[in-house]
Amino acid sequence: MTQEKTYFRVLTIAGSDSGGGAGIQADLKTIAANGCYGMSVITALTAQNTLGVSGIHAVPLHFVRAQLDAVLPDIGCDAVKIGMLFSPELIRTVAEGLQQHGVQRIVVDPVMVAQSGDKLVQDEAIDALRKYLLPLADIITPNLPEASVLLGRDIGTAEEISQAAVELAGIGCGAVLIKGGHLQSGDCDDCLYLAREKRMITLSGKRIATTNNHGTGCTLSSAIAANMAKGAAVEEAVRRAKEYITEAIAAGAVYKIGNGHGPVHHFHAFW
Repeated sequence: MTQEKTYFRVLTIAGSDSGGGAGIQADLKTIAANGCYGMSVITALTAQNTLGVSGIHAVPLHFVRAQLDAVLPDIGCDAVKIGMLFSPELIRTVAEGLQQHGVQRIVVDPVMVAQSGDKLVQDEAIDALRKYLLPLADIITPNLPEASVLLGRDIGTAEEISQAAVELAGIGCGAVLIKGGHLQSGDCDDCLYLAREKRMITLSGKRIATTNNHGTGCTLSSAIAANMAKGAAVEEAVRRAKEYITEAIAAGAVYKIGNGHGPVHHFHAFW
């Protein structure tokens, strides 16, 4: 008798990007490209393209919770990635749902501002993130502007980034990955701090000259979640995910789609 197979399951909780380059759409592409079965809880609809965000429509809280309560008891998940959460009430709803369902391996990408510069969350949501959601995370993946917002101060130098990673870990999350894409240097180095080991790791990377960088944060965090779902420890999951996003950016750089910031090539390994 043939033994039944199962999938590595990854749930993404995030906003929808009608342009397909970021948010739920980028997450599901990334999860599939990294060998996992993707599910979604949509927290907001955005009217969005490569040029910017023209509208945000929040999903009612009870329906966000209904999606969680439908997916988790039946299908379950091996890891979850959390992206855009628009309001403090939504953050608390998601945090309570994850706790009640006993979800493990949580990746939080604290999305606050779109690539175009459009603001994606309410000011009050920042405190709720720190209080309810970040302490549940195995790893959080802010970029420099997001880390600055979370800590209430500007972060720009390598020393400041290391200090920020330690301070953010003090909120309660297991690890902090501060992405260096906004650094004004030629390289694109990321800083990974593993709180339990009190170990700081620099992940070096070369900057790729392209405007097709929409959804890079969503893609990276989803790739981390996918690798964790397959059993990788946090450090290995981050290293694999960084390799994936680097190749996706390089492969996507030769394409032209839209008139602004285009997407990365999520399926570069396949076509």
